[in-house]
Amino acid sequence: MSGPRVVEDEQTVPIRSNDDVVRARQTVRTYAQQCGLSLVDQTKLVTAASELARNTLVYGGGGSMRCAGVRSGTRVGVHAVFEDNGPGIPDLDLALTDGWTSGGGLGLGLSGTRRLVDEFELHSEPGSGTRVSVTKWAR
Repeated sequence: MSGPRVVEDEQTVPIRSNDDVVRARQTVRTYAQQCGLSLVDQTKLVTAASELARNTLVYGGGGSMRCAGVRSGTRVGVHAVFEDNGPGIPDLDLALTDGWTSGGGLGLGLSGTRRLVDEFELHSEPGSGTRVSVTKWAR
């Protein structure tokens, strides 16, 4: 990465219902369009956001998404953070295993979501909630 990351125009979306999952997806799509992501990359990012928002609701008991345009040197992209105060993920290695899903989502699991974005960070501890941060850069 070249230069410091600058966050532009951050927006927070609470995630407490299925309607909020849809709002989170729409918010991410708007940022993706504004920063010039290709249609394919928009679709990848929105798919990842949909899975993460649904996980926040279903497994985390609700939480929030913060989304913003980001800039690093000459690169522009979209950065989104999904946070909840739920039970956390007891086995991060298992949760990040290809093909593993606890069911109910799009079936991507966290490993599939990780492949859809350029940067992926997961922090979770049992009893302390989960925070997933993703970034997709325009090409």
